[in-house]
Amino acid sequence: MDVADDLRVQPGVVLPADELVERFSRSSGPGGQSVNTTDSRVELRFDLAGSMSLPPAAKSRLLDRLGPRLVDGAIVVVASEHRSQYRNRAAARGRLADLLRDALAPAPPPRRPTRPHRGAREGRLADKRRRADIKRRRGVVHPDD
Repeated sequence: MDVADDLRVQPGVVLPADELVERFSRSSGPGGQSVNTTDSRVELRFDLAGSMSLPPAAKSRLLDRLGPRLVDGAIVVVASEHRSQYRNRAAARGRLADLLRDALAPAPPPRRPTRPHRGAREGRLADKRRRADIKRRRGVVHPDD
């Protein structure tokens, strides 16, 4: 994956490179003295609300699911774990693709409620009777004189 290419999220959903905005800044972490001089931290921004490349159904689903994460209608992803800017750019693009792919995935089927089977109910009642019997025997000791 080249960092200058369009970002393929899934079949039918491709983000053009001109809709992705990258900003670079100084990164903290590994890198020694070069950290102080190179702009290796990458902030990747995709304007989801203003995008014209997404199918309408996908766009509405993404806006609905990613609503709390949006900043002025855009998704912002940051990567600064690598020393090189190129690797951080690739990491940010991968993170954005994963985020969008997860948000586009269909919801899992609803859970069908189940009931405990007869053996489970009978076992629970038997345990309850056993426990009650133990507690009943703990009472006052009656002399057998």
